[in-house]
Amino acid sequence: MHYQLKDGHEYDDIIDLPHHVSKTHSPMSNYDRAAQFSPFSALTGYDEVIRETTRVTEDKAELDEYLKAELDTKLRMIQEHLPEQPEITVTYFLSDENKAGGAYVTVQGVVKKIDVAEKLLVMQDETRVPVEDIVKITEKE
Repeated sequence: MHYQLKDGHEYDDIIDLPHHVSKTHSPMSNYDRAAQFSPFSALTGYDEVIRETTRVTEDKAELDEYLKAELDTKLRMIQEHLPEQPEITVTYFLSDENKAGGAYVTVQGVVKKIDVAEKLLVMQDETRVPVEDIVKITEKE
């Protein structure tokens, strides 16, 4: 058989030679070999921007006066019982750091203190919950 490329070069002398195998380098894995031919991202970070843009956040609900009064009463009761280390479940609004809105988060634990000056509910695990963002408090019985 005669091998010739369009440019006129003939390769009859090398076409049937055995494939070279390096004595110093191990063969590349098929995974790594395939990665050489995978598409690259010309717009670095574009996928992350799209993911962030499509991520859904919630708006903070405005509580009515009845619920605010109920939460205030519960916080006063917790304050009175701090020496007993009350265990509660609290749901609050956590603002998103990157975009408007946020998410409602529920944590459970023992109350360490209520910081009146900073308006924070501080749990024993050092979780700090802004009082104005609390929407529900349930005391463990």
